Amino acid sequence: MTYIDQYEYWCTSPLFSHEIKKELEAIRNKKEEIRNRFSKELEFGTGGIRGVMGAGTNRMNRYTVARVTQGLANYLKENGKWEKGVGIAYDSRHMSREFAEETARCLAGNQIPVYLFSRLTPTPLLSFSILSLSLAAGIVITASHNPPEYNGYKVYWDDGAQITYPKDEEIGRCITGIKDYGSIKRLSMEEAEEKGLLHWLGDELEDEYIKEMEEWVSSPKALLQAASKVNIVYTPLHGTGNLPVRRLLSHLGFTNVFTVEEQMEPDGDFKTVKTPNPEEESAFVLALKLAKKADADLVLATDPDGDRMGVYVRDDQTGKYCRLTGNMTGILICNYLLSRRKETGNLPLNGAVIKTIVTTQMARPLAEKYKMKLIEVLTGFKYIGEQIKFFEESEEFTYQFGFEESCGCLVETCVRDKDAISAVMVLCEAAAYYKTKGSSLWEELNQLYEEFGYYQECLESVTLKGEDGLAQMNKIMETFRIHSPVRAGGFKIIKKEDYETGEGISERFPKSNVLRFLLSEDAWFAIRPSGTEPKIKFYFGVKGKSFQDADEKLKRLKKDILTSI
Repeated sequence: MTYIDQYEYWCTSPLFSHEIKKELEAIRNKKEEIRNRFSKELEFGTGGIRGVMGAGTNRMNRYTVARVTQGLANYLKENGKWEKGVGIAYDSRHMSREFAEETARCLAGNQIPVYLFSRLTPTPLLSFSILSLSLAAGIVITASHNPPEYNGYKVYWDDGAQITYPKDEEIGRCITGIKDYGSIKRLSMEEAEEKGLLHWLGDELEDEYIKEMEEWVSSPKALLQAASKVNIVYTPLHGTGNLPVRRLLSHLGFTNVFTVEEQMEPDGDFKTVKTPNPEEESAFVLALKLAKKADADLVLATDPDGDRMGVYVRDDQTGKYCRLTGNMTGILICNYLLSRRKETGNLPLNGAVIKTIVTTQMARPLAEKYKMKLIEVLTGFKYIGEQIKFFEESEEFTYQFGFEESCGCLVETCVRDKDAISAVMVLCEAAAYYKTKGSSLWEELNQLYEEFGYYQECLESVTLKGEDGLAQMNKIMETFRIHSPVRAGGFKIIKKEDYETGEGISERFPKSNVLRFLLSEDAWFAIRPSGTEPKIKFYFGVKGKSFQDADEKLKRLKKDILTSI
């Protein structure tokens, strides 16, 4: 069936709603738009699907969501312990609730028990619920920090982590096998409840989660002494973090929490920001304005589904608020946890820290200082969650901390995905602890740079849309793969690691279209096409003798590589 045939089928079939048909009739004379919507199906990868909402096979809508769910249901019936049921959570985006209910209806139509959160819920709580309720799988309806027109569908397995190879490919094949939208099984929400297949999850899971988080506190005395003296500005960026973050901070004694009122209510349009991404400086305009009024020690933002945390901290000497990258935040939290566990005698001999291959190399000397094993995994937090399962099975290592450069980290093991809620807790706890020592987060971070060197990193994304863009991305990867540079930015290239062919890699990694180049003086760069957006991403890292030295090295390296594409 051609894309035009698909378009006509959606326009005429009784399976599709009047609203869908009306939207499609409005583009009847726009051939390129029709091609974009119908020339392919939304691709299942990187843990699920993500795309622009609208009518069409290449868009997020209730029909494409149902098709993916039917494929997942088929896989569960064939391979999983489906009788244990599937948890479903959703964020504040447009259509998230509707997509969650469509997912529940389809699973129930396949006689699979469903545990659906009754209100919008952060991703970490979905992961927590899978482990707490011993579910077979979980689904979160979210597009994370993408622009408002996007939504997505992330799949988790019974270990609480996002699915990895080979399950992702196997589920993808089951989805591809759904050719007829009329074959999708559904029950109404009322029927699902009547048959005992639909169960509603409420505050009890959040209560359990909050209680569990409190048990991970490293410095209870410091909280008693200084929590009420730490001034915090927080914004959920119109997302799911609002209630659990404020509730957890209140439980721990943080009374001076100032919220950005314009951004507290859920809003799928995210009207107050260009994009609801806590990695972006533009997301902090209102929060920083409030921080100056509140004399805040730190400024925190969580993304719409509550798994990423962005941070600014105050330099007490200048009064300036300094932005922390995900690498900086990860190093700061990691050092705090390891140092406190060592001081209290709770640091195991077989402890391990996990980071992705594009995350700061500063983690290596930090891990060595505390005699921890440093493990690298591919980009994607699902690989960090997967390692925790391996640790439990082999008992070779004990999980201590995991983080990635894109503002994601995981403190505890009762969740198996990045968790901004617990990250907020630990960073605020660290601020209180350092305050009792006459120090601050910014001062402690600078001391780490003095100790290990001034590691600095950055990410540059090149957007290449459409089929021509895909061809360009493939050409860029092929060029660097076959004709690797000898020098870059004044550094000598020591080693090329090709995660697709296995060249230069001694550890076992899943096959992935990623290249990483290790350079002299602890510099490096990596290249990979995005799994969720039409972009190719370039990651850069250097080590300097000062911030200025590191910045200059980073600029040279970045310029050399980007001008060569």
